[in-house]
Amino acid sequence: MCTITSITAAKPMTYHELHQNILSQKSYLCVGLDTDISKIPIHLLSYEDPIFEFNKQIIDATAPFCVAFKPNTAFYEAQGVQGWISLQKTISYLNVNYPNHFTIADAKRGDIGNTSAMYAKAFFEKMSFDSITIAPYMGKDSVAPFLEYPNRWAIILALTSNEGSKDFEELTLKNNSKVYENVLQTSQLWGDHSQIMYVTGATKADEFKNIRHIVPHHFLLVPGVGAQGGNLDVVSKYGLNEHVGLIINSSRAIIYASSGTDFAKEAAKEAQKIQSEMELFL
Repeated sequence: MCTITSITAAKPMTYHELHQNILSQKSYLCVGLDTDISKIPIHLLSYEDPIFEFNKQIIDATAPFCVAFKPNTAFYEAQGVQGWISLQKTISYLNVNYPNHFTIADAKRGDIGNTSAMYAKAFFEKMSFDSITIAPYMGKDSVAPFLEYPNRWAIILALTSNEGSKDFEELTLKNNSKVYENVLQTSQLWGDHSQIMYVTGATKADEFKNIRHIVPHHFLLVPGVGAQGGNLDVVSKYGLNEHVGLIINSSRAIIYASSGTDFAKEAAKEAQKIQSEMELFL
């Protein structure tokens, strides 16, 4: 029978603390916990909670080489109640054992009004994440409730890695600016760089110089390095700022580096490889 797990609350992380943790770890790597039960090593299926066991071993193995962890909530929601329990156990484990690691709920919420406020309560109060990804296309109402929580972060989708980003994000408006540029410019009126980050895909590296011109001080969460083909060198060259300002996510290339009993060890090797490259840029 499933039992509901209580969450150990995290201490909110400031902009300065995040910067200092990056310098201490010599890394701006985020490990994405996109945990698919059909892909985890078979021997873990004998555990009471295979997803949490997989996450726990990945976290312990890669924590020395990263500064953040990003569970993609869809992979947990797909498992129903048990998936939410696995997610609760994962975030609580992080908050207790790795309180200096930044946590990201990759939930891509984007509603308005009371609904948005409830999402903020769910992920910041009940789940105790440091941050959450948000789709901003319903405007300020989609983001404002998240900004009411001190030292919690709204990570706004700006220019994503997927092919479909051309459908809306990269459209040119009548003023000759692109939609994603308007997202960056307008959202700065809602909150500052201590509250807001932006998702900018690694496969859009040719736009990073322009993005940095618009948001010089904000952190950028950058998915797409690794399995999706993004280039760490190019992203770092154009994305780094005076406070580092980058959190680069890698999911599949790390967590599925091996499907055997050595999966955690191999994940650590992949994470360390990326961290070693990042140390050179730092």
